[in-house]
Order: sequence, then structure tokens, then C-alpha cells
Amino acid sequence: MKYLNKLFILVFLSTFVISCTGTRTTTETDTDQIEADDSQTSEVTEVKATETWHLNSTNAFPYYGTGVEKSYTELLSGLEPKEKVIVAIIDSGTDIEHEDLSDKIWVNDDEVPGNRKDDDGNGYIDDINGWNFIGGPDGSHVNKDTYELTRLYAKYSERFEGVKEDSVLSDEQEDYQYYLEIKEAFEQRVQQNRQELNQIGQTRQAIQFAKRALGIASIDSVDSDMLQVTSEDGQQMQQAKQIITYLLNNGASEAELKELEDYYEHISGLAEYGLNPDFNPRTIVRDNYDDLENRIYGNNDVIGPTGDHGTHVAGIVGAIRNNDLGAQGIADHIELMILRTVPDGDERDKDVANSIRYAAENGARVINMSFGKGYSPQKEYVDAAMKFADSLGVLMVSGSGNGSDNIDSTNSYPTRFYKDGGKATNYLSVGASSWQSDSTLVASFSNYGKSNVDIFAPGVDVYSTYPENEYQMNSGTSMASPVVAGVAALIMSYYPELSTSEVKDIILETVTKVNQMVYKPGTMEAIHFSELSSTGGIINAYEALKLAGERSN
Repeated sequence: MKYLNKLFILVFLSTFVISCTGTRTTTETDTDQIEADDSQTSEVTEVKATETWHLNSTNAFPYYGTGVEKSYTELLSGLEPKEKVIVAIIDSGTDIEHEDLSDKIWVNDDEVPGNRKDDDGNGYIDDINGWNFIGGPDGSHVNKDTYELTRLYAKYSERFEGVKEDSVLSDEQEDYQYYLEIKEAFEQRVQQNRQELNQIGQTRQAIQFAKRALGIASIDSVDSDMLQVTSEDGQQMQQAKQIITYLLNNGASEAELKELEDYYEHISGLAEYGLNPDFNPRTIVRDNYDDLENRIYGNNDVIGPTGDHGTHVAGIVGAIRNNDLGAQGIADHIELMILRTVPDGDERDKDVANSIRYAAENGARVINMSFGKGYSPQKEYVDAAMKFADSLGVLMVSGSGNGSDNIDSTNSYPTRFYKDGGKATNYLSVGASSWQSDSTLVASFSNYGKSNVDIFAPGVDVYSTYPENEYQMNSGTSMASPVVAGVAALIMSYYPELSTSEVKDIILETVTKVNQMVYKPGTMEAIHFSELSSTGGIINAYEALKLAGERSN
């Protein structure tokens, strides 16, 4: 997900400004819900996330970092990596020409670039750096796509729209009841989108009004003197100053207002794309989508039109280290295989399955999957691909999702659990932790689960690569997942003699245990951190590498 916690906090705060109602600050709520060390809380509020906080030591206040930098200076100094590890990035596409990534991109040496032949016989023509499973044979791309819920609604509406239950045959009753369930969920989602559009539209109008009244282009340029209310101020000027003051007091910046604009454009387009049952961009790909055995489709353009997300994810795993450029990757001796699979909308099961198969067949040792959805109608095909990858010892790492949900009781895909029973062995589900060590340690958007989430990792304000040689911070379990994938690849490159299952176990055994109360994601309810995942901890690269060295010897 691109639009996350900070954005919704901004919308929440500015909505309160618009309605001119009183609010309690987060600090006030903290003291009602969770007892905290006052001195620690006040100190944390003064600390900002740094560009490398997720690589810092695991006990460096206020951060619960990964200890990656300490690992390089203390444990890996003087050691040479023994094997280059291929990490597959299944995502929206990646800027493979980025200054901080280009030297880390996987190259298929068995393919001759540009000769329009399948030199290596794997079925994919000129797959030099990976493959684009949502591209057309003419070089075009699927950019926007529908949600899986929308696709299911469209499919079942063809059979059951306007049909009364008493006229449905007995052998179709199960499908009909599922249609009613999907219909209700779809209509609720459409209504939610309308409400969000109205709310954010009002928010935008209020901020634009305040800027016009004050004659400013950016709230970053406003100083306290400009916001002092005087006797000469009319009602509108007072309200404008109140809005800007409130935003600034709650940490808003012009960059976040830009995110608000981006999100407004996003939800404005959902009626046309994501939530439109009549929209079907699959004709671009020109495959027979219902033929799940058909694997040869797409094109070799792994960058695509929207590589923001995939570029950021790839940089977390393997941006070039110590080259005096913007980002520091986690693993230094890797190759990034790029598999474009995720559009602006929900990824399709067929494409996910074929991406996993492609990665496993072409030598990936780790697969990062920073995507997710609530429905998986062709799950059996994804399961078959996961079983194949699992049999080859490929570690699959996925973000737990960004819905603040307990995925022990809520459907969330991908998942290690197979439809026909059993589960993938080499699989890790990752929740997102923040850079603060107080009660907000867990990202408020992160999914969690005592059984179904394995581990937490930094996923708030993580600094990484962005297309066209840019860099920025992003938040999401999409960022936490590549942190874990990067640590796994780092261990594998120095200790390739360890099996994938051994690496996974080492990562889980060496977590930084967190013995404190935190806010349950999406609420102000206090919960012990240990209840949010099976390990009750945050990934610790330093301890994992130390244990890997001991077990290797």
C-alpha cells in the first residue's frame, strides 16, 4: 500500500480543524491508556527518524534497529562473502537504472539481449533482468487494475444479479450465498470510498482556503509570528491561522500535504478503476486469464510505468553500500531479480503464482512479496507455486498487511497456509515496527497475529531508493518485509552452507524481545508486544549473524 499511517493521521487532524471541535493530544491519551516513563516519553517526542535508523543498533535509544551496521563493523569485518544470493522482488516494477541499484540488478547471462529469441529456453524472450507479468506483447503495461473484491463482484453478478433466492437451484445455493457476501462487502467498500472522498475533499478545501487567506504557498515557510491572532483579524483570517497552527503543532509538513493530494487523486480514480466492475485492463496482456497453466505471457520491461513502490523495496534489500549516494542497503553481495506483478489495484493470483515459479526456476534464494489483498480466488495455483519454491529451499518473505487487522482471524493473502491443508516451511510473515521505543513502537497500520505473524521489523519512515535517482522515506509492512529479506540474504551470502530452514530458524531465534506494553494497531488499547507475533520480537541482524557463524562452524 502506498498511502499509509501518516496520511490518515493528517486527514484525521485536519478534519478536526475543519469542524473546529476540541481534541485531546496523543500524549494525553497515552497517559490514560499506558503507564510510561515521563522522562522517556518527553525525550522520544524530540527525536526524529534518521535515514539509517533501521540499520542502527538494536538497543540505541529510542530505536529498535536491526544492528546491520554493527554487524558489518564487528562480525563481518575481514570476512569475504562466499556466495552471491539472488533476491526476487515481486512488486510494481523497479527502476533498474537507478544510480544506487543498477550494479545490483540480476542479469540472465544465458539470454542474449535484444535478439528477440528465447536463448535459454525458459519460455521468456529476452528476460534479461526478470519479467513483467502485467505487460502486453507490444510493450504496453497494465497500470491501473481493479480490486479482487471488484472482480469477484463482477463475476458473480453475471450469474445472480436480480435473482431471488427462492429461484436458485440447490446446487447453486453455495455460490449464491457467496455472491450475497461479496455484494455486501463491495457495496460497503464503494460507500467507504465515497465517504473518504467527501472527507478529504473538505480537508483539501480547508487547507487551500487557509493558504489563500495567509498568502502562502507552503506551510513549511510559516513562522509563529505569522500565526499570531490580532484584533484586526476577521473571522476567516482567525480560522485560517487556526487551521495552519493546528497542522504545524501536530507535525504536518508540506510534503505530507502533497501526500494528501496524491491520496485524493487515488480515491477519486477508484470509481473509474479499482471499484469499477466494468473496467478490465487484462486485454492489454492478451493471455487467456482463465487458463492457469498458461505461463508464457507479458514482456521483459521490468521497470513499468509506476516503479515507485518496487524501487523503494529493492533499495531496502540491496542499495549499494558505502558509495556516498543516498541509501544503504542491507545485503551487499546480492542480485535483485525484478518481477513486475503488482498494478495500481490488486495483484492477480495467476501472476503471483507465475512470478514465484519464475523466481524459483531461475535461481532466487529469497523472494520478497510486499503486496497483499483480502481475497484469493485462484489460491490453489499460488499454493502450487509456493510448494514448488518451498521444495527448492526458497525463502518467501511477505508483509503482514496494512489494515491494522489480526490476521489470525481475518483473511489476508499471500499466506503460508495452503487451501488443501498444510503450510509452507520456508516462509516468514512480517509486521512493521516504528522508530520510537515507547507505546507507539508498533506501526498503527500493521497487521498482527500471535500465530500468523512471525516477526516484526522496521517499517516506518524507512529511507530508500526512488525512481530517477531519487530517495525518500516510506512506511508500510511493504518496507518491513524487505528488511527481513535483506537480513536473510546477508546471512546466506556469508554462510551458504546453512539451509534455508536453518537461516529462517536463526532469524526467529535471535529476535530482540520486547517486554513492554504498546498500542494495538489501529486502536488506543494497551497490549503486550509479545501478543502481536509468534516470536514477540523485532529482527536482530547482529545476533542472527553471530549465531549463523557459530552454527556454520
